[in-house]
Amino acid sequence: MTTATPRTWSVTARNLPEHADNPIHTDEGARAAGFPAAIVAGITVHAYLTRPIVEAWGMAWLANGSSTVAFLAPVLAGDPVDCVPVVAADGSVEVQALVDGQLRARFVARPEADTGGDGSRRDGELLPAHVESLVDGRVDYARRAGDDLALYATEGIVHPCLWSSLANGVMIRHLVDGPWIHTSSRIVHHATALVGATALVEAKVVDRFETRRGIRAVVDVDISVDGGSVATVRHEALVSLTPTAL
Repeated sequence: MTTATPRTWSVTARNLPEHADNPIHTDEGARAAGFPAAIVAGITVHAYLTRPIVEAWGMAWLANGSSTVAFLAPVLAGDPVDCVPVVAADGSVEVQALVDGQLRARFVARPEADTGGDGSRRDGELLPAHVESLVDGRVDYARRAGDDLALYATEGIVHPCLWSSLANGVMIRHLVDGPWIHTSSRIVHHATALVGATALVEAKVVDRFETRRGIRAVVDVDISVDGGSVATVRHEALVSLTPTAL
């Protein structure tokens, strides 16, 4: 596809009311886990990082692009976030989330779907499938969080941060124990999804291990609409935190 050069975009980070269900997104819960204040949800930072890419590459990337996102340090509510794109020689773009010039997260986007090692053939513990309606608060999540790009409303499609949000839902349903932190995702887009669609979410646990910060889990998630895959996600999170190690 033909791509334009992404531009820097800036926003003030915010937590939405629904994030209070995870104590790490409240001041009290974050301080109990060793952080100075409420951490902004990973899917919110993910939404911010997609903005320069979607603004430049548009529908083509949303339907057939890929990306990885890694959260390196907390973004706190009220932090000024600069999403700064850096173009690589191979055509990929790394968008860096900077707070006062310090790197907090990075998002690497590729114009085409990078399906190598997408996890479809990896063994794992199958989890119960479930359906999700792509309506209501899920659909306007990114707008409420601060990404006001008009494309989604104009085209009637859901925001790409929804794929990591649905993967988060898998973690919450089956793996989370108390406060938890989304650490990284690898997402491949296969198609766009219309607002109002019903998605089937299928997942398997492919790894679970202990670190000094707590229990880390990795799940492979396939999201389909009307029998066709719209996104695959390799999703990683600290599903149980060790406060003394933070």
